[in-house]
Amino acid sequence: MTHLNLLVGGPTSEWPDQLTAGKVFGDWIGVDRGTLRLLKMGITPLVAIGDFDSLSADELKLVKSAVSDIRQAVPEKDETDTQLAVTVALHEYQYDRLDIYGATGGRLDHFLANFWMVLEPRYRQYAPRIRFIDKQNTITFFAPGSYEIKKEPDKKYLAFVTLENVGHLTLPDEKYNLKDENVTRPISYASNEFVGDTGHFSFDSGMVAVIQSKD
Repeated sequence: MTHLNLLVGGPTSEWPDQLTAGKVFGDWIGVDRGTLRLLKMGITPLVAIGDFDSLSADELKLVKSAVSDIRQAVPEKDETDTQLAVTVALHEYQYDRLDIYGATGGRLDHFLANFWMVLEPRYRQYAPRIRFIDKQNTITFFAPGSYEIKKEPDKKYLAFVTLENVGHLTLPDEKYNLKDENVTRPISYASNEFVGDTGHFSFDSGMVAVIQSKD
C-alpha cells in the first residue's frame, strides 16, 4: 500500500512519537507552517500549500527557495489550508492512503472543518483513504460495509463515531456490543475496547469514523 503524508501547522506537542523522531516515511505535502517544519527535519515536500499567513517574510522566503512547487492561496478564502492540500493530494497524486499529521490540538474550528470535510461530495468517495494521526489518536473513515479492524499495539480505546444517519450499526465482538442500531444523529460511541487483536463492525448506510486512542 502506498501512502502520502500531509503535515499541517498544528502544535508539535500533538505529534506522535514516530513523527517527532523523524521516522514517518514516505512522500509529504507541507501545509502552511507544516512546510517549514518539514524542511527543518530535512524533508522537502512534493508541494507546499496554504496562505502561509503564519510565516514571517524570512520564513516564507526560505520555503519558496527550498520547495519547487508552491501553491499560495489568499488568506480570505472559503476553504482551510488543509482542505486545499487534501484536494491536491487526492486529485493530483495516486496514493492508496492519505495520512494527515498536525491537524489537531490547535484551533477547534479548523479541526472540525477538516474532520467533517469527508461528507462533502468532492471528498466522500475518498474518505476511506484518509486518516488523521496525532499523539493519542488515529481516526479512520468508513463507508457502508462489513469490516475487520486491527488493534494498534499502543492504543487501548476504540470509538465509533456516526457522522450522519447510520443504518444497522453492529458491533458484534467489541467489549460493548450493538446490534442493528439505527442512529439518527451524530454521536460518539466512546471508550469501547477491543476484546482481542481484531474487531469487527458493519453498517449499511451513512459514514462512520473509527478512533483508536490512548490516555
